[in-house]
Amino acid sequence: MIKVLFVCHGNICRSPMAEFMFKDMVQKAGVADKFEIESAAVSSEELGNPVYPPARRVLAEHGIDCRGKYARKMSVKDYEYFDYLICMDSSNMRNMQRICGGDKDNKMYKLLDFTSAPGDVADPWYCGNFDGTWSDIHRGLTAFFDTLDIC
Repeated sequence: MIKVLFVCHGNICRSPMAEFMFKDMVQKAGVADKFEIESAAVSSEELGNPVYPPARRVLAEHGIDCRGKYARKMSVKDYEYFDYLICMDSSNMRNMQRICGGDKDNKMYKLLDFTSAPGDVADPWYCGNFDGTWSDIHRGLTAFFDTLDIC
């Protein structure tokens, strides 16, 4: 079982988009039984809130349902449990490392670092470009999936 945690600031836009997009991807690839996939926040600001409506809209436009997802904050226990902790930007990475006391097992990654054009996934909460965020996340997830040895 490959356990993946996607992480962003509030767990209402980018990380739940990545969570549900990746669940859809592995389901379509016929390997969903090989994965456990969740998402979480590095802040407490949005705890208990559902996925932000524009993020839900973009997911729904692609036939992906995210009902029942509510923001939660990551903890050091997540570091112990998950094989991959994949964040959306450099600020998320700093906060993940702070929460977990570093990354001694090299489990932390930025999503776009799996691609040929590393960088940060822009936060649509601020930029408003949810379609662009979808594209960036899709590109990162595809590259990440391609790195996995799934037999």
